[in-house]
Amino acid sequence: MSREMALQAYRHLLRSTRILFQGDLPRLFAARATVRSHFEENRGLATGSKEITEQITRAEDVATFLRKNVVQGQAVDEQGNYKLRIHEHTERGDNEDIKKGKGNTLAGTKCCSS
Repeated sequence: MSREMALQAYRHLLRSTRILFQGDLPRLFAARATVRSHFEENRGLATGSKEITEQITRAEDVATFLRKNVVQGQAVDEQGNYKLRIHEHTERGDNEDIKKGKGNTLAGTKCCSS
């Protein structure tokens, strides 16, 4: 079953790179080559081993991170302004949780305080 899971993780990574680097062929090809090389490095891992399960989990996590948390930016002028390509998979948050002190924040505490 690890083989099927590895193929699924590989496909998820390729889809994530396609979404992230849409319209940017050099970076798309570079990302796909990197994904392929990492999978080739781990090809010899034993089916059902703990190592292969960890690598598959890592690949799925990377695919999710790329799809939801990374955006492409392109410089639009000399002042350092960028145009970001945000797509439907990009995770968008609001500042309400931070303002209310929920979530993983240091609300109400000073950094490095004891």
